[in-house]
Amino acid sequence: MNRRSFIRTGAGALAVTGLAPLASYAAKAEAKKSGAPKTIKRFGDGRDWFFEKRFGLFVHWGVYAIPGWHEQHQWRARVPRAEFVKLAQQWNPVKFDANAWLDLLEAAGMKYICLTTKHHDGFCLWDTQQTKFNTMNTPYGKDIVRQLADACHQRGVPLCLYYSIADWNQPNYPNEGRHHELPPQAGDAPDWKKYLEFLKAQVRELCMNYGEIHGFWWDMNVPKHKDPSINALIRQLQPKAVINNRGFDEGDFGTPERDYEKDVAATFDRPTEACQSVGMESWGFRRDEDYYTDRHLERSIDRYLARDGNYLLNVGPQADGQMPEVAAGILRRIGQWYGTIKESLEGVQPATYLTSNRTVMLTRRDRTLYVHMNQDLLGDGVKLKPFNVLPKRATLLNTGRPIECVCNLTPADHQEQKAYLRLRNLPANELANTVLVAKLEFDRPLEELAQPGAGPEKITEGQK
Repeated sequence: MNRRSFIRTGAGALAVTGLAPLASYAAKAEAKKSGAPKTIKRFGDGRDWFFEKRFGLFVHWGVYAIPGWHEQHQWRARVPRAEFVKLAQQWNPVKFDANAWLDLLEAAGMKYICLTTKHHDGFCLWDTQQTKFNTMNTPYGKDIVRQLADACHQRGVPLCLYYSIADWNQPNYPNEGRHHELPPQAGDAPDWKKYLEFLKAQVRELCMNYGEIHGFWWDMNVPKHKDPSINALIRQLQPKAVINNRGFDEGDFGTPERDYEKDVAATFDRPTEACQSVGMESWGFRRDEDYYTDRHLERSIDRYLARDGNYLLNVGPQADGQMPEVAAGILRRIGQWYGTIKESLEGVQPATYLTSNRTVMLTRRDRTLYVHMNQDLLGDGVKLKPFNVLPKRATLLNTGRPIECVCNLTPADHQEQKAYLRLRNLPANELANTVLVAKLEFDRPLEELAQPGAGPEKITEGQK
């Protein structure tokens, strides 16, 4: 072996020695120059659970599960209100078991849950006194939110509640035919002030009657009404509840949806929770749904969690209360993958700024670097420029096996005449249907290792 060419295949391989550490001020200056992200500011109160749990289950459920077409069935299929509300007479989810949902949540590696208490159609899954269009006035006659809240409290699972501002049933909501609204309805009495009174009364019910709540997830503020006092009410009643940005002010966190926002930033500038459904067409139960591949979902999850974000993955239960078996299978398989790589996403910091390679993302914990290969691998090797020092140990988390590492000159870098760290012989074909994550353990601070002069730069003839 040439003394400036190294191969590492796991514990016990040769170590790089005799490398003088850079001055700390130089490392800090270079980190700043390279765009090292600022850590997203924590809330400093009970809402900080949000930064520890990270991965959650979203559940879209209501009477729209009975026809099993879409959660916006009434609007998208142009179903008259008088016909749609009759679905409540069929609502009888006798196989609903909150603990079965939480079992699946845990199998997927998820840590919290968010339930649609009222979607745009106005049907309420709790014992509300503000409208008769709720689960209590059905053949089922039971409070769904109560059952889920009790199970969550018993098992220590944070519960978040979704609430749609748009309402296709409440007569005071001003349906004007805008996006996600019905056209004006005969017999309605549009009155925004009265509707807000109705909304606030329901918010009080949800925040006061079900014990500790950890989040409030607004949706569809079609009128774009601003009123910070409503979120202030939630914070007063439920101080641990994080509130999203789709309500009446900017809330606590942003909500990119279904990967529609093609952001390429290495980190976020505010708390962020992405949301995605396992189904390609609907968030609610759909009988003939097309499902995303495991790989697509794992890539999406990894891409957000690796950037200090949260992720809600959605399933729409069947009308009987059970999770569709195909969807449940997806969650279980994601859980198997997540279980092998979760150390790279939990309790870590984003570190993509440390490399110029934009086909991967990096996270870090102290002197350990995690390489997230959440894009298509073009080959079985990954170069981590400008790193030019070997790790003391390199492991593929997916399999637990050592990774071959080299630090030598490649033809592509002939102009610079510098050797860079490469991961070699990765199982890119064998494990093409997932996201590979490499764990690289170093014996020096990572900022030093990503700087010029950190390792062997002079190339000898033998290396060429």
